[in-house]
Amino acid sequence: MPMVPGGSSRRVMVAAAALAIAGVTISAQQRIKSGVDVVNFSVILTDKQGAPITGLKQEDFEIIEEGKAQTITYFTQGDPEDGDSLGDAMPLHLGLTLDTSGSMERDISDVRTAVIKFLNANDSAKDFTLVDFDTEIRVARYGADEIERLIERIRRRKPDGWTALFDAVGVYLNGAGPQDGQKIMLLYTDGGDTRSELTFTDTLSLLKGSDVTLYAIGYLENQSSSARTQQQSQLQRMAQITGGQAFFPSSIKELDTIYVKIQREIAARYTIGFVSTDTRKNGEWRKVEIKLKRQDLKNAKLRTRTGYFAPYKPGSH
Repeated sequence: MPMVPGGSSRRVMVAAAALAIAGVTISAQQRIKSGVDVVNFSVILTDKQGAPITGLKQEDFEIIEEGKAQTITYFTQGDPEDGDSLGDAMPLHLGLTLDTSGSMERDISDVRTAVIKFLNANDSAKDFTLVDFDTEIRVARYGADEIERLIERIRRRKPDGWTALFDAVGVYLNGAGPQDGQKIMLLYTDGGDTRSELTFTDTLSLLKGSDVTLYAIGYLENQSSSARTQQQSQLQRMAQITGGQAFFPSSIKELDTIYVKIQREIAARYTIGFVSTDTRKNGEWRKVEIKLKRQDLKNAKLRTRTGYFAPYKPGSH
């Protein structure tokens, strides 16, 4: 994947991402094994303490699309103690969107160290996409056997410039759209957006229409109180809409603990898929609810995305 500077190439990719807001180019559907269109949802289930709940079966869940029950046709469960099995059922695509703006200069060394530990702990991924951003956006994809090259690139990047956070997310989603399998995006930033062409509303629309699970880490301790509140709210909404989670460490030293928590969640996810009974290809938003049937887990917290855009075919109604 080519580098994306701040000029015309970046505008083209951001524009392509913007087109996906209507659900045309970023599709939540994938083809699995038989070639049948299956709508997939990554599901995180946690207890009161936030620890992943594992060991559930397909019959423990139900799916409702626009008020109509659907039949689960694809189901896998993870194991937080066995991260190496993550890519066995479906390929895992891991994205890292890393803020390298000028304000990162003081903390960049510790941030790099924590990120590299996380990458090494996820060596079962099929590939890694790095989007490092400041005033400009640079993006590259690395295969599973190229992780050392990825780490070297992270180590070389020097902080500089402003923060094009929303554009960076849009560029990543544009590249992740055609990928089949599990998609995890990890976003690290130390401040709010100061440079993007995409708006916050645009970014939420893109995330809503994607099948990427976003984990956001916002180290916002160097921001003013009012700016911090706004930025926390934005990152929380961005993560929530995908079924992910946002973290706000008060110290850089907390990063390792946060990355371990994210790693365990990724490994413990359920993947639930179905073939919709609605065969229309009108590109419209469809609300989906995934519920637990087991009454003994009524206090469990279930996180997933809230729906998907139907496939689109011109002339379809």
